[in-house]
Amino acid sequence: MGGLRVVSGAGATLPVQNKGEVLKKKNNNNRETNFHIKENQNEFSEAGAGGEEIRPTRYHAWFVDRRDDLDPVSSEDGDGGLRAEMSCGHAVTPESLTLWCSSQLDEGKYKFRCPAVVEGTKLCNKLWSYEEVRRLADLSVEEMQHFEETMAHLAAAEYYEVQPCPQCKTCVERRDLSNLCVTCTICTADQKKAYQFCWQCQKRWKGHGPRSDRCDNDGCTNRDLELLQTCKTISLPEVEGATACPSVRACPTCGIRVEHNQQYCKNINCPRCGVQFCFICLKLKRECCQTSSPYKICPSGVAPRQTSIPAWKRK
Repeated sequence: MGGLRVVSGAGATLPVQNKGEVLKKKNNNNRETNFHIKENQNEFSEAGAGGEEIRPTRYHAWFVDRRDDLDPVSSEDGDGGLRAEMSCGHAVTPESLTLWCSSQLDEGKYKFRCPAVVEGTKLCNKLWSYEEVRRLADLSVEEMQHFEETMAHLAAAEYYEVQPCPQCKTCVERRDLSNLCVTCTICTADQKKAYQFCWQCQKRWKGHGPRSDRCDNDGCTNRDLELLQTCKTISLPEVEGATACPSVRACPTCGIRVEHNQQYCKNINCPRCGVQFCFICLKLKRECCQTSSPYKICPSGVAPRQTSIPAWKRK
């Protein structure tokens, strides 16, 4: 077997000619770390400054001479490329880990689970902490910032809607998603009278409430609703008969605005609520699939443009 390579969490490589060799490397924080390849096993761990072995903890990781479980086709056991062993026991490279986690964020998923196949088509699905992902993935400073901001946004959107009050700039939660009239408790306390603003136009509330469409301020319009009614139409090339479909839809469960990438089947996963639905007929996937296949037009045809946005009734 040729020389081994140690792949660090930052994506750098270290040449190792002999097992048992201890190498020194400075990490991104300029802290010197000793890496140790065990002589009697195809495993690799960090070692202390005196050469003593440090068992893997939340701050240390094993590296193993096994194939990449996220990309098993292009890697093999014992090929000399050391890979990080995740907490679930599966091996990854920084690159494959970064690609997988990035794809999960693109799908609106901020909790990273291992996609390795363990038996037949059954997936590992063990949860990885972000700390573990950040330590072992090949993330630049900009990518790390993008990861953390996106994760925070997705986590917040899953549980509540928050916007700054237009007057005091304090974050206010909208608990009734069907009502645009929101009360700021800070401004109400300061002014000793109710201060309400419009969630949509961000101006002081004008008119009667509650209302779900608009307040009486000039220019208060739902831009998402306008987009639903004016967006261009598209076709889904891989779905038989799917033409002239609005390019933007509101999720029938939570109301978030979504688009189809015009690839693969007609069903999509909502990035916010996780519900699968048909982009063409707007029925839930399980209902649509009872009468048509994922690659054929629905019997009811293309659903018309939406004239209202569903309010998410969280469980």
